[in-house]
Amino acid sequence: MIALKNRFQVLQDLLKEEETTMEGNWKSIKEAFTSTCQEVLGLKKHHHKEWISIETQDKIKERKNRKTAINNSRTRTEKVQAQAEYIEANKQVKKSIRADKKKYVEELATMAEKAAREGNMKQLYDTTNKLSGNYSKPERPVKDKEGRPITKSQRQRNRWVEYFEKILNRPALMNPPDIEAAHIDLPIDVSPSTTEEIKIAIKIIKSGKAAGSNNIPAEALKSDIEVTTNLHHLLFKKIWEEEQVPHQDSKERRPEQM
Repeated sequence: MIALKNRFQVLQDLLKEEETTMEGNWKSIKEAFTSTCQEVLGLKKHHHKEWISIETQDKIKERKNRKTAINNSRTRTEKVQAQAEYIEANKQVKKSIRADKKKYVEELATMAEKAAREGNMKQLYDTTNKLSGNYSKPERPVKDKEGRPITKSQRQRNRWVEYFEKILNRPALMNPPDIEAAHIDLPIDVSPSTTEEIKIAIKIIKSGKAAGSNNIPAEALKSDIEVTTNLHHLLFKKIWEEEQVPHQDSKERRPEQM
């Protein structure tokens, strides 16, 4: 919290400068949140499946190193060589994973047979579930107008298009209601968001949930609500003045949901 607060105190002064832009403000705020969280909390470690052996994990690390070598290649010759090494490393990983899984399944089958002989139904049930994997109900088939199931994916999509066109494109009413426009403008507040509104929005965000596409967890937003509120107030003020929202790409659909 202290590291985040110290960083934001400096950032807050920078955002108040007149020459800053909305896009620049958002990038600075996002970078401050994500980089501080990584420095203080670190990145989440990837946990491999229980049946993957140490040898396979070492091969996965080696494959990752080969991938890095491709990205760091300076010449075409180096890149071709690195790609060949990566392909071979990838083959070894897949081969090792298949061997690990085969061994794991055989061990489970042995455990299930033993549980069946001993009449240990709980052990048999748990082992059988592991062998069968996650069970999910099959999707309900799409049917045509005559009630016959459609198996082809393209025909299913066409049927959905046909269905919604019929449901949503209704014929015009014979006697539509005559509703007069309001004679006066309604008292709708269209002023920029206030600091109090932003503070309330931050407080009601649920904690303990995975971060969104921007990698900013709710706990980081709530670490110092006063500072976070002021930062977002400056950002929303810029959005209001420039009548634009932060750039959206394929990896980030929107700023943190408020």
